[in-house]
Amino acid sequence: MQVEITGRGQFQTEHASRYLQQLYKHFAHKIEVQFDETSGTAQFPFGSAKLMATPVRLNVVLTAANEEGLERSRRAIDSHLETFAFREGYTQMNWVSLLD
Repeated sequence: MQVEITGRGQFQTEHASRYLQQLYKHFAHKIEVQFDETSGTAQFPFGSAKLMATPVRLNVVLTAANEEGLERSRRAIDSHLETFAFREGYTQMNWVSLLD
């Protein structure tokens, strides 16, 4: 049985829904995504990403088969949010890795 690694991150923002939708619309050009205004999923070749938007926070749960896949997922989210949320001074989430 393969153990998956999970990473969780949060970004305090009043624009969580907007960023969630921007991320998924952008990702949809290359990968499979499903989303609405408050939640969504994306299937990267190296892992999956689930995002949930609240009125004050964007929550992210990443799942991958190994640390490399998890790190690639983190970079994909962080690099795009850095572009979308530059007005808020976004640089990266404080990620926490957990074993499932």
